[in-house]
Amino acid sequence: MNVVVIGAQWGDEGKGKMVDYLAQNAQAVVRYAGGANAGHTIVIGDQQYALHQVPSGILYPGKTVYLGSGMVIDPQALFEELQMLKDRGINWEGRVFISDRAHIVLPRYRQIDKERDAARKRPIGTTGRGIGITYSMKSERDGIRLADLDWAEKMQDLEKEDLDFLEQYKEKLISMRVNISSEMWKYRNKNVLMEGAQGAMLDLDLGTYPYVSSGLSCSAGASVGSGIGPRKLDKILGVFKAYTTRVGNGPMPSEFDENSQSELYKFVRDTGREYGVTTGRPRRCGYLDLVALRYACRTNSIDDLLLTHLDVYDSLNEIEACVGYEIDGKIVTEFPASIEDLNKAKPILEKFPGWKKSLKECKTFKKLPKEAKNYIKYIESYTGTKIGIVSVGYERNETFILRNPWKK
Repeated sequence: MNVVVIGAQWGDEGKGKMVDYLAQNAQAVVRYAGGANAGHTIVIGDQQYALHQVPSGILYPGKTVYLGSGMVIDPQALFEELQMLKDRGINWEGRVFISDRAHIVLPRYRQIDKERDAARKRPIGTTGRGIGITYSMKSERDGIRLADLDWAEKMQDLEKEDLDFLEQYKEKLISMRVNISSEMWKYRNKNVLMEGAQGAMLDLDLGTYPYVSSGLSCSAGASVGSGIGPRKLDKILGVFKAYTTRVGNGPMPSEFDENSQSELYKFVRDTGREYGVTTGRPRRCGYLDLVALRYACRTNSIDDLLLTHLDVYDSLNEIEACVGYEIDGKIVTEFPASIEDLNKAKPILEKFPGWKKSLKECKTFKKLPKEAKNYIKYIESYTGTKIGIVSVGYERNETFILRNPWKK
């Protein structure tokens, strides 16, 4: 069975924890898009792991993980990450493989990335890791893939600094590269977990363009990046927070007003530890945007939603969620493509009573306070999508299942 996990908001929804949690029932995990700009945090006991390119399933002994065709690989960052895992007792050798169709990020792309974004009249707010430049080179058919590392003519097209850089990692990369389509065929009768990066609202085509990522962070990207046909995707799971966050520039209609709501802004940011894993930048925070979440569900065929950070609201008397936008005096409940409309949008809010109780000890839906249950039921009703898993803390065991993710 092939199960896809995507972010259903603007990234940072807790995909790393959810993939780690679900990987216990998978034989292989594929990261199908993005690069070192992603940051997935996993907490196991008193240990915290920050992963950027390696799929979250690597923390389980015996699991095989793949970096897919839709990824852009930063060799230096990748091997630093693998060394970090080794230093912390994670034996990854023989368990990490890379698609030979994945593209490589070259060091000079990072500087180009920063310069290009700084020169924009409306900067996007990239991580400056060269990800967008690599995807751009790929689209222009000037990129370099793992498959090209022993293609002499192609290598001659590169600059000396590129060749010198690649020479350090060439043998290691070649030893790890595979035909991912062939690999997935071997797993056709087993459980494979497909892990996305960023979020549905940052997808190049479906997101808030141009304030988006350069890769396919939508569910369709799982098919391309994993080397299988779209009809072989058995289930699509969308991870979302009980509120909304965003890093970088771009519209966010439900964002808290940092002036009039500075106390709430600071509370959510600090309680939820809303600082970028990759950049360290503080995340923008706001009400749960149900308009955007429903749009993500519809455009990605999300079967079940996975709710995280519900416990962040434990101490509040009242919580609110965005159920529509007011744009030029009109009520809008469908997510618009226009950035101008999104920038003008004022959130229409629905109020919910808080539960004023710690959720960390709740191990089933029945154990949740009725107020938390009602909040979950409202989200399901608005989006037309069931919630399959709820996370009430950072630990693996602070998670419970409502609907079996490995059952069709």
